[in-house]
Amino acid sequence: MSGTGHTVKSYEEEMQSLNDNLVMMGSLTESQMADAMAAVIKVDKDSVDKIVKNDGKINELRSVIDNQITTVLVKRAPMAVDLRITISTMKISHDLERIGDLAKSVAKKVKPLPVDLPDELIGSLRRLGDLVQKQLKDALDAYLNRSKDKAIEIWKKDEQVDDLTNLAMNEVATYLQKDKKNLEMATHLLFVTKNIERAGDHITNIAESLYYLIEGEYLEGARPKGKPIES
Repeated sequence: MSGTGHTVKSYEEEMQSLNDNLVMMGSLTESQMADAMAAVIKVDKDSVDKIVKNDGKINELRSVIDNQITTVLVKRAPMAVDLRITISTMKISHDLERIGDLAKSVAKKVKPLPVDLPDELIGSLRRLGDLVQKQLKDALDAYLNRSKDKAIEIWKKDEQVDDLTNLAMNEVATYLQKDKKNLEMATHLLFVTKNIERAGDHITNIAESLYYLIEGEYLEGARPKGKPIES
């Protein structure tokens, strides 16, 4: 009897540790995204190297989580809810790692940018970045609270991310039209804009994984998409 009790406790500890590491990874990723956006908005070149270095911490946690998942699947053969938790954790950790990678890539594009970017351009990037950061925070909170409704809300807001991405890209195009010498800078800014949008896509993936974790089924229908802006 005592042996069985020890086994159950050990299994519960493994699942709790898996959860704790995912929460920690989420927190690091949230900070990384916030730091990257602050670097872009302020054109803070001095912060770039630290952001790039911090990405390694996220990658290390992803590796730890992968190893934990392998151990759980091989040793424990989880069923029902525990299997859903394990699969969802694997998917969410992948998306968090990708968001961290994208934040790092955004930060690296700060170094070649001029410090006197137009206010309109900075404003459009700030609005997009603020929404994506809120989506990430909401996704992490929804995971902690196991909120199906919040997962659906995040999923639906992907359309707003698309709309703000299109607006930001329009501002970049306007910046380029004012002076063809801005081509190199505009290219960097388009890269930044698309990477922020891609981070938003991965956050939507997290919402889908969370919905599956809670409901045991996938969200139905195509993701809501924003409308391209007509030139």
